[in-house]
Amino acid sequence: MSQAHSALAEQFRDLEQQREASSLGMWVFLVTEIMFFGGLFMVYTVARAMHPAGFAQASRHLDVTLGGTNTAVLICSSLTMALAVYASQVGRRRMLAGFLALTIALGCVFLVIKAIEYADKFHHHLVPGSAFSFAAPEARPAELFFSLYFAMTGLHALHMIIPSSRRAMPRRWSRPGAGATRSSTTRRWRFPACTGISWISFGFSCFLCCI
Repeated sequence: MSQAHSALAEQFRDLEQQREASSLGMWVFLVTEIMFFGGLFMVYTVARAMHPAGFAQASRHLDVTLGGTNTAVLICSSLTMALAVYASQVGRRRMLAGFLALTIALGCVFLVIKAIEYADKFHHHLVPGSAFSFAAPEARPAELFFSLYFAMTGLHALHMIIPSSRRAMPRRWSRPGAGATRSSTTRRWRFPACTGISWISFGFSCFLCCI
């Protein structure tokens, strides 16, 4: 049995059909994710419009430096992911392994910074729930703000963790018929990276409301 044939899943007629199905499935997934995150951003926008003072006070507890650093890390990981795809396409295995390792390392940096941010919120009792404490008249809107903050950034972090397991295996990327794996995995990684642009808007709006 040839390598190309062994890379073909049994439910597909040929590799071309397999690539098309993989690409379509990933685009459907990305569209549903855009709808999901778009709904969250809409909720944030409406809530902020309804409680401008509370959101302004709550936003002062965010760390601009850590948030900006994480956005930069996320965008850089998109670049290293694209370079890994290029290395796979030209058959440069060592370069592929290096860029995949760098992408995973950047993902880990993102998660560490996010953990630092979360630890600070726990320390200052800014986690929504029975232990939430906010020394200001706008405590309820502030709790809503942090509910959205944890929901949106937590889901974003989850989207960094899930695809990371798929790029820890360079051999899968260089085998015959791996084009669908490369393209679909890259799109899945670039989605959270592209939403980093959205986080720029999200963070800007968070800090803008305290001016």
